[in-house]
Amino acid sequence: MPRLLASLLLPLMLMVSPARADLHITRDHGGYVTEYKAKYERIRDRRERVIIDGICNSACTMVFGIVPLNKICVTPRASLGFHLAYYDKSFTFGIKVTSLEGTSELMGYYPQPVKDWINRNGGLTNDMKKIKNGAELWKIVDPCPEEF
Repeated sequence: MPRLLASLLLPLMLMVSPARADLHITRDHGGYVTEYKAKYERIRDRRERVIIDGICNSACTMVFGIVPLNKICVTPRASLGFHLAYYDKSFTFGIKVTSLEGTSELMGYYPQPVKDWINRNGGLTNDMKKIKNGAELWKIVDPCPEEF
């Protein structure tokens, strides 16, 4: 009888237990800061891992200030891109206008290693500043284990 009960309960328990999923970032060019903040807070709260396996530009890089660094890793294909924050072009007649408040908020999320890299590379500007896989990136985040 106990075996029968266990065989009936196991499938039920598997259906009820939350599935863990990793976020794989492969081609993310950014977007709205508020959307990324909410997305990464959900990932952090579910204790999921983030694997950066390609482009992570602009607001995508907020991951480093919201998800714990020990839950993030980079593959050899990883590339990060940083620039000043801008107002939504729909409010500025299609013109790219720098948002000092948005830039300050963005910088406020970054941990010190990210801020240090940005400062060593001339600070945030209108132009995208990229960091690719290698020693500079590994000062910010660990490389992924070979299983990825």
